[in-house]
Amino acid sequence: MNGCVITTFRCNAKCHMCNIWQHQSDAAEELPARYYEKLPDGLGRLNVTGGEPMLRDDIMDIIGIVSKKAKIIEVSTNGFYTDRILEIAHAYPKTMFRVSLEGLPELNDRLRGTKDGFDHALRTMLGLIDSPARDIGFSVVICDKNADDLLVLYKLCVALGVEFGNSVMHNSWYFHKEDNAVKDLEKATAAEKEFIKALLTSQRHGLKMKLKDYLRAYFNLNILNHLDDRPNVMSACCAGRDLFFVDPWGNVTPCNGTREPWTMGNLKDQTFDEIWTSPQADEVRTQVDACQRSCAFIGTARFDMLKHPVRPLSWIARNKLLLAKGAEISYTP
Repeated sequence: MNGCVITTFRCNAKCHMCNIWQHQSDAAEELPARYYEKLPDGLGRLNVTGGEPMLRDDIMDIIGIVSKKAKIIEVSTNGFYTDRILEIAHAYPKTMFRVSLEGLPELNDRLRGTKDGFDHALRTMLGLIDSPARDIGFSVVICDKNADDLLVLYKLCVALGVEFGNSVMHNSWYFHKEDNAVKDLEKATAAEKEFIKALLTSQRHGLKMKLKDYLRAYFNLNILNHLDDRPNVMSACCAGRDLFFVDPWGNVTPCNGTREPWTMGNLKDQTFDEIWTSPQADEVRTQVDACQRSCAFIGTARFDMLKHPVRPLSWIARNKLLLAKGAEISYTP
């Protein structure tokens, strides 16, 4: 099972696709670090995010607690607080870091509503490259507004030898948005198709990084479909069974993609096991089973790819062969 702890809704950015900054949490009301001790042991991956998680004064305490709970701890950040990020990297070098970018400097700062945001992100990444942390990279929220910079960001990551995480613009309770929409569909889908081809013809050094690019190409079929308002390529959603979220107040939800939060329980009042096995949690899973939002989140797609490995691997092999022959690839699984 994987999880995600949304440590805060406080944020120093004003991103175009996310209104968390208009609905910021009060630091005094956020879940104290000690409650993360209630999370189950033996998790596969646990994402520490926000808002901007580095705004938590006790972020080192939180990382110290959750690092004992999961095999992989991933920190999602906008990279502004370089010193605090590097402190974590040196104290907990097995931590993954994904630093958000939306494009090259001018576009990034405009879409994220920041001043010198690209500069901070790049300085943080260069610091991480020199740190003991090894699983590091940038991440991008793909949409029509940053389509022109998508391949450039990927090439930057290849040149630096770092990962490039991909997600796509969504509407949900988490983002406090229901009006995100792709206005230039042709531009967005054309850029996404070129990106998928670039991933399938990865110029990375090392087999491991190449394989990750190939698998990201398959995941980006979900993103391509989401941009075009078509169903994703997953067989089923694992939210609420293999995946959970904890919001800044301790509420446990199955995911961050629903219109309203589907609450299973609260860590302040219950143990995690009490929440997970409760009738309320079962009711939420019924809602998940009936959900038609067709999200394109890597958190749920990863499980589907692991459970049905033949589908992504056969698609990758088939389309690499087509590219080798100079033919057009298939954008269906």
